Amino acid sequence: MGETGTWKAEQRYRAVLEVRDGSPVSEVAVRYGVSRQSVYSWQTRYNEDGVAGLQEMSRRPKTTPTRVDAEVEALICELRRQQPRWGARRVRHELGRSDVEKVPSRATVHRVLARNGLINVQEQQHKRKYKRWQREAPMQLWQMDLVGGVFLADGRECKMVTGIDDHARFIVIAKVVVIPTGRAVVEAFTDAMRRYGVPSEVLTDNGKQFTGRFTRPFPAEVLFERVCRENGISQRLTKRRSPTTTGKIERFHKTLREELLDEVTTFDTLDAAQDAIDAWVHSYNHARPHQALDMATPASLFRPSAPKPLTVPPASVLELEAAAEHTPIVEDTVPPPTGSPAAVEWEVSVPPSGHFKLGGAQELWLGQAYSGRTVTVWADDRSIHVVLDGHHLKSVTSRLHDEHLRQLLLRGARPAGPAPAAPALPRAGRGRSRLPEATAVEVDRVVTRDGYVTFNTKTFAVDPELVGQRITLRLDGHLMHAIAGGALVKSWPYVISLDKRLALTGARQADGPIPPDRRDERREPNGAFHATAWSWSPANASASAPATPERSSPSSPKTPTSGSSTANRNSPSTPGRRTSRSPGPRPGQNAARSPGPRQACADDKPSTIS
Repeated sequence: MGETGTWKAEQRYRAVLEVRDGSPVSEVAVRYGVSRQSVYSWQTRYNEDGVAGLQEMSRRPKTTPTRVDAEVEALICELRRQQPRWGARRVRHELGRSDVEKVPSRATVHRVLARNGLINVQEQQHKRKYKRWQREAPMQLWQMDLVGGVFLADGRECKMVTGIDDHARFIVIAKVVVIPTGRAVVEAFTDAMRRYGVPSEVLTDNGKQFTGRFTRPFPAEVLFERVCRENGISQRLTKRRSPTTTGKIERFHKTLREELLDEVTTFDTLDAAQDAIDAWVHSYNHARPHQALDMATPASLFRPSAPKPLTVPPASVLELEAAAEHTPIVEDTVPPPTGSPAAVEWEVSVPPSGHFKLGGAQELWLGQAYSGRTVTVWADDRSIHVVLDGHHLKSVTSRLHDEHLRQLLLRGARPAGPAPAAPALPRAGRGRSRLPEATAVEVDRVVTRDGYVTFNTKTFAVDPELVGQRITLRLDGHLMHAIAGGALVKSWPYVISLDKRLALTGARQADGPIPPDRRDERREPNGAFHATAWSWSPANASASAPATPERSSPSSPKTPTSGSSTANRNSPSTPGRRTSRSPGPRPGQNAARSPGPRQACADDKPSTIS
C-alpha cells in the first residue's frame, strides 16, 4: 500500500476513536470533511476487520456478466492479427458473417482490441461529422483521375487511368499505361464504356489529358473532351487545387497503395502489373464491403446501363494524338499548314484575371470587366487588335514573329482578313526612324468623376458630361486633342517629342483627320442650336472657322466662339481690354440657367482656332 493509502487509513482510525470517545458523529464528519454516512461506514468496517478494514479497497465489480466471452475475444484478436488494417467496424462485420451467436457492438470490439494492445488508442477531441454526397443511381456520374506508383523491374514507373462510379463506388477503369497521354486516357475510357455503357456525366480534374481550357496561348478542345461531346456526356471539372471534389477516386488511390502497391514493390512486366491490379480490383468490387455503402459491396449496387452505339474518333485522329505526345488535338485530322500568313485571328475566352498570353511571347490585358467574354484577337508581326461583338476594344504593338504566328496556326488559329483598326506603332528598330516628326499618336484615357483626365501626371479638364467614359487623346507634337464619340471635345497646347509619343503605353498611330468640334454650336433666333459645317485637319490646325450669322444682343459683350483660344483684344464695346471666355450652352441645356456669351453678328471676325 502506498503512502496515500496509509495516510487515509490513519485519518479514518482517528475519526473512529473520536466517535468512540463520545464526540457527535456530525461534528466529526465536519472536521474530517466527509459525510456522516462515511463515518458510520468506517465504524462498521473497524468493528468487523479492525484497522485492516479501514484500508483503501478496490472498486472493481466482483462480477461482469456483460463481458465478452473468452472465445469471442480470442476470435477478435485473431482476426486483427491476420488483417492488421481492419478496424473495429470491419472486424465486427466479419464476426457477423461467421458462426458467432451474439455479435458484440463496434464499441465493444474496439475496447477488446485496445485492452489487448492491438490498436493505438487515440483521444478523440470532437465527434467527426461527415457530409457525404453521391448520385441517386449508378451510371449517372463517373469520377476519373490518374495515379502513379506502379513500378516495373526495369526501373520504369507507370501510371494508372482510374475511374469509379459515384453511386456504387464500383471501379470501372483501372488501366496501367506507360505514358499517360491523351490517347491512352481516351482508349481506357472508351473500353470502359463498351463494357459498362455510357455514363451521363464524368468528373475530372484540370489535367491536360482531360481538358484544354488552360492550354496556351488560348483554350483548345482535347481528344477526351471531343469523345464526351460526341457521345452526349456532360463533362464536369473541379476547381483548381481542389482534390476533395473527386474524393471518392482519391480515397480509392489511397486504399490501392496501402493494400497492393506498397506490398508489391515492383512488377516483372506491364502485363503482370495489369493482371495483379485486375485481380485486386475484382476483389474490391465483389468481395470487399464498403463502409460508405453500409458495409455493402460495390458490385451489389452497381448496374450497367443499356448498350448503345459509341462514337469514337477515327484511327487517324488517335495516331495524330500519339505523334503529338502531350499536345491536344483541336479539331480534325487535316494536317495544319506549314507556313504562316501575314495575319491570324482566333477566339479567346477572357480569364477572371483579365489578361492572357499570346503565342507564349506576349501578354495582353483587357481587365476583369471582360471576364468570361469571348473576344476575337487579330495579330500580325506589327499589331494586335481585340474585337468584341464587332466592336474594336484595344490595339497594342505586336511582339510576335513568324514562328509565333505559325505556332498559332498549329493551335487552331485561322488566316485573318483586313485589320479591324489602324496599325499599332512599330517596335523599336522596326521602322520608327522612318516616321515623320509630325506623326500623330492616340492613347485612350477614362474621364474621372470630376470631369478630368490624367496624362503624364497632369490633369486636364474635359466635359463633365463624359464622366466615366473612355476618350481618345490625340497628340501631334504641339497640341493634344480630346476626342469622344467621333467629335472633338477640347484641345490644349502640349509639346511632346516623337520619341516620347511612341513610348507611351498603349499608343497607336492616328488614322484620319481630326473630327469636327462638337462645341462649335450657336443658338438660332428661335432658341435652337446650329453647328457650323467646318472640320479639323493637321494641315490647317490654325485656320479660322466661319461664324454663323445670328441676332446680336446689345447688352452682351462681344466674345469669340467657344472653340476659340484667342479672343478679340480690341472689342468695340470694351476697347483695349481682353474679353473673358464663357462657353455657350450645351445642346439640351436651358438658356436661362446658363446664359452664355452674346450671339455672333454677321460682321464679326472669325476666331482663331488653337
